[in-house]
Amino acid sequence: MTADKRKLEIAMAKACITRNELQDKAGVGLNQVKAVISGKSVKPCTFGKICKALGVEVEELIEREV
Repeated sequence: MTADKRKLEIAMAKACITRNELQDKAGVGLNQVKAVISGKSVKPCTFGKICKALGVEVEELIEREV
């Protein structure tokens, strides 16, 4: 799954959370957090944990294919 980078950054800003804080709160590795932020694909489980840590639904952050 791939996140919409802009939407992810907005969600992080609204939550006032850094990459390191997101890593801790989501329970995933920093490399996985960096991958999501940079627009790389990650496993659905990882994506779900990050969304949950940010308090948003997966559908809000997933990149839509055009």
